[in-house]
Amino acid sequence: MIAAMSTVQPHITLAADLATIPTPRVVVERTRLDANIAAMQARANAAGVRLRPHTKTHKSPAIARQQLDAGAVGICCAKLGEAEVMAAAGIRDIRLPYPVQPSNAGRVIALLDAGTRVSIIVDDLAVARGWSTAMTAAGRVLDVLVKVDVGTHRCGVDPASPGTLDAIATIAALPGLRFRGLLSHAGHAYGAASEAEIGDVAEAEIRIHRTLRDTLAARGVAVDEISVGSTPSARCIGDQPGVTEMRPGNYVFFDRTQVGLGSTPLDGCALTILSTVVSRPAPDRVVFDAGSKALTSDGVRGFDRPVGHGLVFPGLDMTRPDDEIVIERLSEEHGVARLPPDRTLRPGDRVRIIPNHACVVVNLTDELIVADGREIAARLPVAARGRTW
Repeated sequence: MIAAMSTVQPHITLAADLATIPTPRVVVERTRLDANIAAMQARANAAGVRLRPHTKTHKSPAIARQQLDAGAVGICCAKLGEAEVMAAAGIRDIRLPYPVQPSNAGRVIALLDAGTRVSIIVDDLAVARGWSTAMTAAGRVLDVLVKVDVGTHRCGVDPASPGTLDAIATIAALPGLRFRGLLSHAGHAYGAASEAEIGDVAEAEIRIHRTLRDTLAARGVAVDEISVGSTPSARCIGDQPGVTEMRPGNYVFFDRTQVGLGSTPLDGCALTILSTVVSRPAPDRVVFDAGSKALTSDGVRGFDRPVGHGLVFPGLDMTRPDDEIVIERLSEEHGVARLPPDRTLRPGDRVRIIPNHACVVVNLTDELIVADGREIAARLPVAARGRTW
């Protein structure tokens, strides 16, 4: 559990209540955060799968530590910059499910020398050879997994390509590398139109992995790990026999997209944007002080094809959003919403907004305000903010 703490910036005096804190601010409801972490760990435990959460969602060593304390075996980071922040905070098992280039070998070696267990993915034989050369020259061994494209068509080897098995076998034999297994991200689950379609994505994902695993085993190449990662498809982990590790990230907070995809009920969303009404220039239009610099311009996805830039709770104590308040457009500092003329929102009123995409929201702020109801319990620095390199 996140303890009440933390470093207060000397130029800001922070009120103890959400009613008076400067806005816009990113607020995390502590009880929901705790519940989300516990629930995903319980899901992994029930499936007999190791949980390695992706920390790009929160970028906070304190929250990563909470996940580890709950039972996670390690963490994932998107970029080496994030990994360096987490390692500096004492986290010792970090996986980068991102195609890190061998030009970064010095940074990886520094992490290894500091006692951090680091693993990366590769999906290109020439890149793998570059890592082999760098690690052999340094007298180190680096854990690698091969990224497999299971349908997202972003990164990953094509499992149907005639040369894929030969490439994986070659990678597994390279000096300076320790081949751990296969890894995928079923990101196309975000485009699913139904619960059943998400199930189909998860089923296809493990079928691809098992086929590769069994064929590689027949060639004498052991696949010790099969790692999958996606918050929407995490609900299917019990139906993916053979998976050894799951890597969801967004589940710590959830967001409007996850609600739309059935990953969580509305009250599972732990992160909101606290915002103030700054203008009511017309009966059917209101302006919030949360624009694209707070909410991001990311669109929303979901089974019923939702619209707008977030769900608006028109008051600090509201437990349900007002679906007729639609944030139709954003500029940098303005969120322009359409609403029925009979709504009473006026300049100075406070609202809370569930954003479309929590992961990007976090990277736009210096700190997370952890709250118990209206009471501010802690301030967590977003220590890995901006570490996109």
